[in-house]
Amino acid sequence: MKSKVWLALLALYIVWGSTYLGIKFTIETIPPFLQAGIRFLISGFILVSWQRLAGKDLPTRKQWRSTAIIGALLLLGGNGLVSWAEQFIPSGIAALVIASSPMFLVIGEAVRPNGVKPNWQGVVGLLIGFVGIFILIGPAEISGNASKLDPFGVAALLFACLFWATGSMVSKSVDLPKSSLMNTGAQMLMGGAALVVVSLVTGEVNGWDVSAVSSRSLYGLLYLILVGSLIGFASYGWLLQNAPISLVSTYAYVNPIVAVFLGTWFANEALEPRIWLAAGIIVGSVIFINSTRPRVRYEAKEVLVENTR
Repeated sequence: MKSKVWLALLALYIVWGSTYLGIKFTIETIPPFLQAGIRFLISGFILVSWQRLAGKDLPTRKQWRSTAIIGALLLLGGNGLVSWAEQFIPSGIAALVIASSPMFLVIGEAVRPNGVKPNWQGVVGLLIGFVGIFILIGPAEISGNASKLDPFGVAALLFACLFWATGSMVSKSVDLPKSSLMNTGAQMLMGGAALVVVSLVTGEVNGWDVSAVSSRSLYGLLYLILVGSLIGFASYGWLLQNAPISLVSTYAYVNPIVAVFLGTWFANEALEPRIWLAAGIIVGSVIFINSTRPRVRYEAKEVLVENTR
């Protein structure tokens, strides 16, 4: 069993760490919101169909409404903005910024009514983490960046973290399907539909030449659908049933490092010393925050929700 757990964990490290590079390749010739919409509509349809054939109940009308809200926050506001930002921001840096999402969740919990307030160690962890973010994306004159990052891309990534944190908190208080995979599939369907609507409304498909879509973008989209969404979630769901949650959660610390390496090797993204410094500070602060904050009981239905990559 131990070998199976570590194989599944290794797959999760690589699969979810590689989705940032998959997005980078896909949006080369496919509009960012559209590719995300296609990805999640197909992945969601497969998951919902699979769970229905396995005898799971479809979401109720109220649950569809809840999954629409959370899908919009996590997939449209979260993944959609990441996809849009990667037009201007290296995939490795995008992954490192998104790795700070738990910090935004801690802040959100602190300010919401009846939320969990961080202890003093958590506050210290937050301050250290934001120092890491500043080193990563701050002004070149102060942070020492060799290249200037697009401010709109940076803003989009920070808002993506905010949407992810908001969606995660909302998921704790709404009615969702009991089956984790049915829940995830429904959110993918609703979030995918919202992404396609935004793609059409913003006009990003105007003038888009379908015949100009490259094979690399198509392969990237297929990878995101079949590997990033389906195999990734299957591995994650199996691990939740067969491994300690403390071990499973380590994917969040490893994924951004994997993303940085892959971006360097396959997309020729710059690997500066300050990126490693920022990575160590951000990931270290998240580990520290998670190890010191007051424990909150999360229901099984919420576990998969926060981890759509």
